[in-house]
Amino acid sequence: MRAVEVDYARGPALGPFSLEIEAGEIVSLVGPSGCGKSTALRLLAGLEAPSRGQVLRTPGRGETAVVFQAPTLAPWLSARANVALPLELAGTARAAAGVRAREALARVGLAGAEAARPAQLSGGMAMRVSLARALVTEPRLMLLDEPFAALDEITRRALADDVLRLWAGLRPAIVFVTHNVEEAVYMASRVVVMTAGPGRLAGDFPVEGPAPRPAGFRTTPGFRRSVEAVSHALARGMAEGARP
Repeated sequence: MRAVEVDYARGPALGPFSLEIEAGEIVSLVGPSGCGKSTALRLLAGLEAPSRGQVLRTPGRGETAVVFQAPTLAPWLSARANVALPLELAGTARAAAGVRAREALARVGLAGAEAARPAQLSGGMAMRVSLARALVTEPRLMLLDEPFAALDEITRRALADDVLRLWAGLRPAIVFVTHNVEEAVYMASRVVVMTAGPGRLAGDFPVEGPAPRPAGFRTTPGFRRSVEAVSHALARGMAEGARP
């Protein structure tokens, strides 16, 4: 993503903003509400085009998978059928897609829940189905748009560890959008901070530490330093964005 800008009828929404994602890298994207985080994610997903600048992606089937804040599951389909859907749409035979969907559900801890409909699932379980649907295509890039925002803190932490464990097995690049600074630092090897809208770069911070995270990682001095650095950059970015 090179010097991209996005204009809507209401005015500028993003940029100029640049972001490069390396293969297998986890990047958290944080910024104030309305700064263009979700817009940047839609550009990376190819769901819209920039008004100016370039978005460069390596083409290929199954390259990118998106997980939104709401699970966006088809309510009339079972968990297995929801997960199998992107494979079937890509031309995979229904039986083979079903096998891969069961395997993906098992990876997210939902073995035995294949026949459940979305209305029968808790919020955390529905998000696991959404993650399984994203993972089943073995994407090169996963885009997670505040996927834990509607969940309680215990479930959020459990799913954060689940995502990192799943990443360790498949190693896709991940862009993780969140408002939560501690969550951003916990999830990522790099945290990118945006100014208030139209969002620009306010800071880019590497995060040291193994992934998946060991027990007690949130209490380590390195984690706390990263949280403070990102928080200060976020405060500066909000102030810069507020200037005329």
